[in-house]
Formats: sequence, structure tokens, C-alpha cells
Amino acid sequence: MAKVKATYVCNACGTQLTKWAGQCPDCAAWNTIVESRPEPAKSGGRFGGFAGVAGQLGVQPLAEVAPDEVVRFPSGSDEFDRVLGGGLVPGSVVLLGGDPGIGKSTLLLQTSTRLARGSSCLYVTGEESPQQVSLRAHRLGLQAGEVRLLAETNVERIIEAATSERPRVLVVDSIQTIFTAELQSAPGSVAQVRESAAQLTRFAKASGTSLFLVGHVTKEGQLAGPRVLEHMVDTVLYFEGDPGSRFRVVRAFKNRYGAVNELAVFAMTDKGLKEISNPSAIFLSGHEEPVPGSVVMVTLEGSRPLLVEVQALVDESHLNNPRRVTLGLDQNRLAMLLAVLHRHGGVPTYDQDVFVNVVGGMRVAETGVDLAVLLAVLSSLRSRALPSGLVVFGEVGLAGEIRPVPNGIERLKDAAKHGFTRAVVPAANAPKRGAVAGLEVTPVKRLAEALAAL
Repeated sequence: MAKVKATYVCNACGTQLTKWAGQCPDCAAWNTIVESRPEPAKSGGRFGGFAGVAGQLGVQPLAEVAPDEVVRFPSGSDEFDRVLGGGLVPGSVVLLGGDPGIGKSTLLLQTSTRLARGSSCLYVTGEESPQQVSLRAHRLGLQAGEVRLLAETNVERIIEAATSERPRVLVVDSIQTIFTAELQSAPGSVAQVRESAAQLTRFAKASGTSLFLVGHVTKEGQLAGPRVLEHMVDTVLYFEGDPGSRFRVVRAFKNRYGAVNELAVFAMTDKGLKEISNPSAIFLSGHEEPVPGSVVMVTLEGSRPLLVEVQALVDESHLNNPRRVTLGLDQNRLAMLLAVLHRHGGVPTYDQDVFVNVVGGMRVAETGVDLAVLLAVLSSLRSRALPSGLVVFGEVGLAGEIRPVPNGIERLKDAAKHGFTRAVVPAANAPKRGAVAGLEVTPVKRLAEALAAL
């Protein structure tokens, strides 16, 4: 009997090797090479499904294809519908990832309970027993009697049960525990995750069932398994949040049916995840009186303006290299902004430790936070508080210019709605007179103008 040679596969990119190595030669990832059995050849050849001439494949001009309107149905949660792009689309595949214990299974169990009231829902658990899922439902006080439950890890049996049940929504928790009998590798390997996800995706597209897949994440915070998994699905959602905080954020990183970078905010309670309809309230600390080093800016997450508080602490440094520490911001950008403040504002910080934090564990990646960071640093350095009711935003260039940011009018209207009375914004974002009632807008073109205005 011929000896079966083992192959080695990279869990990060799926590269196949003939021997084990500490670092993948393709993606340069360390300790991702695992042993795997060779996959059996399937009938029909590797590309057998694509045989035929062009005329038999239904090739047609794009102009003749009528765009069908996407029909959505609500999930029962306004916040979850927002991050999905307005609701669930029949036949869509949603991949939900996050750290262990952050609330992925809780959110999908609550969503399944709401959806089961008006349509059929099948919840497939591959990590927990039916008793554990039932215990969680009772602990959360959910009326989950209409949810169909299946404890199975074989993808062929899952598809067979789903074909028989014909659910409108199918939840698989999690994709790393699912395997197919066609492959010999262990569940969770690159080949098993790729093939299982492909079969479930084909079933969802053919039957019109909305599919939710729960995905594990690595210690770096990336979804475990092959990168092609994120390309196969329609929507990729990430659960974010500090383990010590009760607030959870669901962010869309990919969405074929809606905008990316949309944000949904929840609070973890003893009864599960509760929606936060006004997230700006949790990101503002609400000082009784103005304090030095604190400024409020308006950021844009997807289509939603959010008010966040940026805090800075500047202290004398006794080190040869002063510290530059950021939480929720890019550390390299802080070093660049401090250089701009010295060159175009005349304020040196080369002998000061600078610490910048975004309140509430929020992470701001857009450049519209530049002006707020510099004003917070200057306020802490001078020990002088900025005026109350002030909101700022704007990108700061290397030449000291204040550059505009997208959706400036929407940001100002959201600030006025929360009671802010004064705003320092780029001149290109300044509205016409009286465009935002109750808000005094100060347009600035240069960093020196912004410092003089305050």
C-alpha cells in the first residue's frame, strides 16, 4: 500500500509546502505552517464545471441586464440593521468575527429569536451542546421556542437539514468547527474552512436563505482561516470592545449591500446586548466645568456622525527621547502633528511627554481628528481649558493648512443637536450664514488662525 505523503499548509494564506517551515515564504507569517493531508481529486476535473463555449454560458451585454431592487427584511434590531446596510438580504452571507466571549453568539441568538417570530430560523451550533444554548436563552430571558436548533458539525448534514427545514435565516456557529467528509484534514484547517464555507455559500445563494457565519479571530485580531474566506462572503462584521467595558461595537469592514465602516453600538447587560441609540452620549465624559487638555470633535463612522472627546496630557520629560503615546489614534501621525505645531504654530514639545486618548475606547482613523489633537495638546501644555460648548474638526497638512473633511454640514448639524454652540472648522466646510441654527462657526485656513481664534 502506497504511503500517503503529508503536505504542509499556511493557515494565513493557504500556501502549500512540501516540508514544515517556521515562516511562510509567501505571506511572511510566523508559526502558521501546519500539517495537512492531501485533498482527494473530485470527479469532473478541477475546472470541469466551466466547460462549454461562450454561447452556451449565457453571455450577454451588461446594458441588457435589468438591475433588480434589493428587497430587505428587518432583523429586529435597528442598530444591527444599520451595520448590515438597512436589513438582511435574501441569499446574503454575513461573516461575524470577534474575540472570545465578546458577544457574537449572544447577538446572533437574540437576532434568531426576533426573526423566528415572523419566519423560520435554523440555529446550528458546532461548539456548544443544545443544553448550553438553551441555558443561555433562559438566562437572557429570550422566548426562543420558535427557533429550530441543530447540533452538527458535518456540512453535508447541515445542508441536508436546511434543505428539509427551508429556513429563511441560517446561523452557523462557528465555521471553524464545520468539516466536510470529502476532505481528510481536521476541522479548522485551511482546506476544511474554505470548502465548508464554499458549500454553505452555494446553498445560501441557490435557496435564498440568509446565512450568518461566526468566525474565530487570531491573537492579532484577524479572522482565522484562509483570507479567501472574507472574499467569499457578502458582508464582514467585526465585534470590537474593551473586555473591561460593557460597551460593544460592531463595525462593517465589507458590505456588498451597503456602506462600509458603518457602526452599531451595544451595551452588554445581564439580559444580553442592548442597543445604544445615541452613541455620542457614551463617548463624552460630561465634565461639570471645562478642563485643560480636553476637546470634542465630530467624527464620521459610515453614514453616522459621532461626537467623541479627545484628551491630551503634556508633561515635562526627563528622558532623552520624550514619549509619544496614543490610545485610539495613530502614533506616527501624532509625531507628525507635533512637528507641524512646532514649525507653523511656534509651540515646541521636544522636551515634553505627550499622551493622547480617545474617551470610551473609540478608535478614530480619519484625518479629521488632526485639529482636535493639536488643540488638546496645546490646552494641556498651557494649562488653559478650551471654551465650553466648543467642537472642532479638520485635517492639518504639513504646510500648516487646515484641509476640509467629508460631510462637514452633517457634522455641524449633529453637534448643534447635542447642544454645542461654537465650532472651529476648515474654511471649505463652513456653511452659509444661518445654515446651522444655534451654532457659531469660525472658519480657519491655517493652523495659526485656529490658535488665534481660541
